[in-house]
Amino acid sequence: MQWKTEDTPERAAFRDEFKSWLKSVLPEGWMESIDSGDDEAYSKVRGSFNPMGWMKTMGDSGYGAPLWPKEYGGLSGEPWMQQIVREELGSYRLPLFGINLLGVGLAGPTIIEHGNEAQKERYLKKILNGEEIWCQLFSEPGSGSDLASLSTRAVRDGDEWVVNGQKVWTSIAQYAKFGMLLCRTDPDVPKHDGLSYFVVDMHSPGMDVRPLKEMTGGSVFNEVYMTDVRVPHENIVSEPGDGWRCARTTLMNERATLAGLSIDTSSMMGGSKRDPWQSFLDQIPDKSDPVVRQEIMKYYILQQVKEITAFRAQAAKLRGDQPGPEGSFAKVFNAEYNQAKSSFSMNAAGIGSVAWRQGDKAAEDRAASFLRARANTIEGGTSEVLRNQVGERVLGLPREPEVDRGIPWKEIKRSG
Repeated sequence: MQWKTEDTPERAAFRDEFKSWLKSVLPEGWMESIDSGDDEAYSKVRGSFNPMGWMKTMGDSGYGAPLWPKEYGGLSGEPWMQQIVREELGSYRLPLFGINLLGVGLAGPTIIEHGNEAQKERYLKKILNGEEIWCQLFSEPGSGSDLASLSTRAVRDGDEWVVNGQKVWTSIAQYAKFGMLLCRTDPDVPKHDGLSYFVVDMHSPGMDVRPLKEMTGGSVFNEVYMTDVRVPHENIVSEPGDGWRCARTTLMNERATLAGLSIDTSSMMGGSKRDPWQSFLDQIPDKSDPVVRQEIMKYYILQQVKEITAFRAQAAKLRGDQPGPEGSFAKVFNAEYNQAKSSFSMNAAGIGSVAWRQGDKAAEDRAASFLRARANTIEGGTSEVLRNQVGERVLGLPREPEVDRGIPWKEIKRSG
């Protein structure tokens, strides 16, 4: 069941307008095959779909980011417009952001909030139409959960900053044109106060992107080494020392963007799934066993809880309420739900979860889902950190002790 609010006449008109636009730009027969449930016809028409071209089509239309200002490629719209667009894209198996998930979902909102006019003019429209892909250069080998302790340095040299350091777990860095770079510009002040936020060209001299081979066989994540990388001063977002405030905007958008998603390039290209629940059922070979059926029902109930929570959060936005704790909660719930559900499908398949005939798509999907879900509780904020945030900001529990509070970063003891 898809939980939705009932459309007002204004919203119904916008939905019809958007669906008419979809029909005019999608391959002929795409929407009709999905509406009729004709998977064979859909498989044929899907072959003519160009995911990279689709990003440009969406970005140039204004529908790609309805809440963005019109002058930067959006619609200057209301939250309900964004919700309708997302519902219809989901219904017609189209990607929400495409491979530029981090650009549209994280970089764009941060530049809109903190960037200057020149930066907005330079980057925003090319983010929306997919012309320039973005990545996020935040986490480091020694600074993951405690992001503000990061040690990548940027030193001012005239009209440029010279950057040295290492980032890790950088999704889609190998495809990116630009990165959102958080680094330390002042080691003489407490850790949060000495950070700055830059836009960095990923093809600059001294940038070394090394894909990490994952157990799925793919390489979504990367490690990035920066050696004397020169970044123009004009690429700093806001001002030196204001990096943590900018990063918080990025992180808040990251929670919302990833609450129901996983950074997986195979799911960003469009037309990949008909119904996630049906795909899950297809991975279970024998659904006649009463114990298996009971477990399926449990996960169906949890799926509905997840949908209701997302619906409640969206309804609050439509009323104009400020975002509540649903972003962190939904992200934790979704990540752990994905892991538990994929583990169950592997157990239910028995020996078929470790050995199968070549070309058995259900078995391949089952194994891929299980392996990929391991990252869900780490990417976009670990479940442990998000639980701390819920405990402190929702339940009112005391903050964890901060032994380095108020101490200049250079005086903090660190390993390595």
